[in-house]
Amino acid sequence: MPGRLDGKVAVITGAAGGIGRASAVRFAAEGAHVVAADLTAEGVTEVAEAVGGIGVVVDVTDADQVQAMYQRAVDEFGGLDICFNNAGISPPDDDSILTTGADAWARVQSVNLTSVYLCCKYGIPHLLTRGGGSIINTASFVAVLGSATSQISYTASKGGVLAMSRELGVQFAREGVRVNALCPGPVDTPLLRELFAKDPERAARRLVHVPMGRFAKPEEIAAAAAFLASDDASFITASTFLVDGGIHGAYVTPL
Repeated sequence: MPGRLDGKVAVITGAAGGIGRASAVRFAAEGAHVVAADLTAEGVTEVAEAVGGIGVVVDVTDADQVQAMYQRAVDEFGGLDICFNNAGISPPDDDSILTTGADAWARVQSVNLTSVYLCCKYGIPHLLTRGGGSIINTASFVAVLGSATSQISYTASKGGVLAMSRELGVQFAREGVRVNALCPGPVDTPLLRELFAKDPERAARRLVHVPMGRFAKPEEIAAAAAFLASDDASFITASTFLVDGGIHGAYVTPL
């Protein structure tokens, strides 16, 4: 039985990380030709070999490199159908607005928001030549909720991703290009474990607000991305697709 993404060409940025790696595995299992893109050659090579795809080293904040990334996908597989714009950072010097410097602010905005702008700007024309396709932009549940344990630039960048995805979803809906913002809750990745291991109190403050009582697995976010990439989501665009264990709907959580 063919998978839901059988024969489709998917470019996944941030593919060497937790969500990106799990998504590369899931997309390939669903039949997609996967282009795994990330900043490190070792990471993308490992993922590409694991899924039978190709790896591309790319700085997603560089317009020329983003264009070359998509051209590599087209040259290798004949076209482009899915852009999963997932690359992002959450550095420790992005904290309260009172302590976060301008350099940290700009760095996070560049990687988390400007990169999505570039990936959409140069990815959409390739999708249009195929008669449509799917763009999934990784935003976050913090794009719709405030937090007293702030990461001010991260939160602002993800709000920008959410707004941009909504606008593009509306703009290109009748041309067959669906654009959705995937908004994960906290995900059990090495980055999150390292962050919370350094600050158990902050980790506990976050976990208590998750109705399911745990963080997401990367594979659960990958499953949501695969759905949005597939024709099963053919009437879904410009959406805020929350996969957060119920955080956005909670007033109080179970004991």
